[in-house]
Amino acid sequence: MPTTEIDSPLVATRSNPASAYNAAHATSGGQNPPAGVHNGFSSTATLEATREAFLRALEAKNRAAGTIRAYNTDLSQFIAWLRENNLTAKTPADVEKADVTEHLANLGQQGITGLSRARKLAAIREFFRFLEGYGYIIKSPAASVETPKKEKNVRAFLRPEEYTRMLSLAGANPRDYAILQVFLQTGVRVSELCNLRLSDLELEGHTVHITEGKGMTARDIELEKKGIQAIKNWLAVRPQTLDDHLFLNYQCEPISERGVRKLVVKYKNMAGITKKASCHSLRHTFASYKAERGVSPFQLQQWLGHANLNTTQIYVHMGRQNARKVMEATSL
Repeated sequence: MPTTEIDSPLVATRSNPASAYNAAHATSGGQNPPAGVHNGFSSTATLEATREAFLRALEAKNRAAGTIRAYNTDLSQFIAWLRENNLTAKTPADVEKADVTEHLANLGQQGITGLSRARKLAAIREFFRFLEGYGYIIKSPAASVETPKKEKNVRAFLRPEEYTRMLSLAGANPRDYAILQVFLQTGVRVSELCNLRLSDLELEGHTVHITEGKGMTARDIELEKKGIQAIKNWLAVRPQTLDDHLFLNYQCEPISERGVRKLVVKYKNMAGITKKASCHSLRHTFASYKAERGVSPFQLQQWLGHANLNTTQIYVHMGRQNARKVMEATSL
């Protein structure tokens, strides 16, 4: 019997994300889909199957790998919670608004911030909006769920004496020192630092090229002398390997985001810094320092890779506040 396109889950998923839902229920020989299947979806498709189809649809849209990973984590967490707390929720059509709100409330009880819960809700909303668009569900249960309020977050950044201590402690390790300097001298995100390749460096031209930034936006960032020298010192001792990532771990593999985060926390603790600080704090330090010294919002936006200028403005406001404090402290 001839095999139609819908007989193969792999082919069906590639040609149409919706068909991943009913690939397991598809018929052969050109017959009509069985009862309960409409618009390429099966009414018996599980939450897990629909999640996979949704993630493949995101890949088809060329969404950033980090976004897809985050959505997968958030949806998997939601599905796991449903499996434990609502035994009747077998398919997306079984999920109700109360399930979504209870899940968010449970996260709040675990100490998850409003900002993180808002992000998780965004993933759930887009998932159900995807299903609604294909006609699999009549209405998204997350559509009218109120977004958790985000806490007013004071952006943590390091004072010169703090990051200087960290650099001093890392001085004996060329790789670690270079990682800290790249953070402080360029303001890149941890994901961008881990994705840096040797070909992204133009040391003679004093430039580093960010090719895998947030939102898939590429940009060039100027390198100053300290950053260039730190990178050169690392390249002089970097193991010879076929992998072209700039920063490697001790197994000569690309260093992971987790590995970089642990590295930053290690030097923060060694430096006696007790306040909460992370890789992103080094990015905030870069931006705050530049804003204090009069760098324009537009230049900061380009360096930081912000899609929206409003995101950059927070550093400009912080710079002005610090300038007022300095003026008061040094009044004649």
